[in-house]
Amino acid sequence: MFIARARTPFVAAGILAVASFSVLAGDTKTTVKDAWGNEVVVSGYNDAKNPGSEWFVHDSSRPQPPLAPAKDIKPNLNVKAPEGAISIFDGKTLNANAKWKVEDGYAEVQGGGLTTKEAFGSAHFHIEWAAPKEVKGGGQGRGNSGIIIMGRYEIQVLDSWKNATYPDGMAGSVYGQNPPKYNAAVPPGEWNSYEIEWHAPKFEDGKLVKPARVTVIWNGVKVQDNYELVGVVSHRGATKYNPHPAKLPLHIQDHGDKVRFRNIWVKPIED
Repeated sequence: MFIARARTPFVAAGILAVASFSVLAGDTKTTVKDAWGNEVVVSGYNDAKNPGSEWFVHDSSRPQPPLAPAKDIKPNLNVKAPEGAISIFDGKTLNANAKWKVEDGYAEVQGGGLTTKEAFGSAHFHIEWAAPKEVKGGGQGRGNSGIIIMGRYEIQVLDSWKNATYPDGMAGSVYGQNPPKYNAAVPPGEWNSYEIEWHAPKFEDGKLVKPARVTVIWNGVKVQDNYELVGVVSHRGATKYNPHPAKLPLHIQDHGDKVRFRNIWVKPIED
């Protein structure tokens, strides 16, 4: 039986945990054209829909985002942290709880996720990442990780170069909610950049009064434009919000792939 490493809305010590479970009935397979115009088979699910969505969570029939124009794909690399930013990884020191391999200016996922020592609310996140150069697997099993903001809301990391998957789970997506507008992937082994402007949700008396919003620029291409999230990260199931503190650590996921990261910094912002 196939065992999937999957995301669930289980929170431990304020950080979203990654669980493993058996894939159940309800899986779907759809033949679609990928961003390069090739016919491919995409696996997905038809278990639930998020509030206000016409699509199932991880819907295999959802249209694949088009390729970003080649002239616009310009990874924003080696950007110096601005004044007021907090360095999470400067190429030498991990300012976080992680057992990752650090060498040659990068940190490679191994032995669990990374959790920052500081907690953040609304912030600008700069993150550079690279999927393994050696291609193994496909779909969600290829270069998979995730930027889990506040331990609850995920911007997906995935090798999306000629690797079709359900659109709300490809790189640049708000995982399980909103696909990126474009596929701005670079080939495996090359460095990607994320600029993430995050506006944290607000709760009063245990009730949501202001949803989270996010803008994501992937390799110089805006792929999420002030998107309003409908809840926490969820795999297959419909999502919702759960009250939580105004500031929580950033978590970068270990999904079992040797994804590399470098030049990670966070600058708190005012709403």
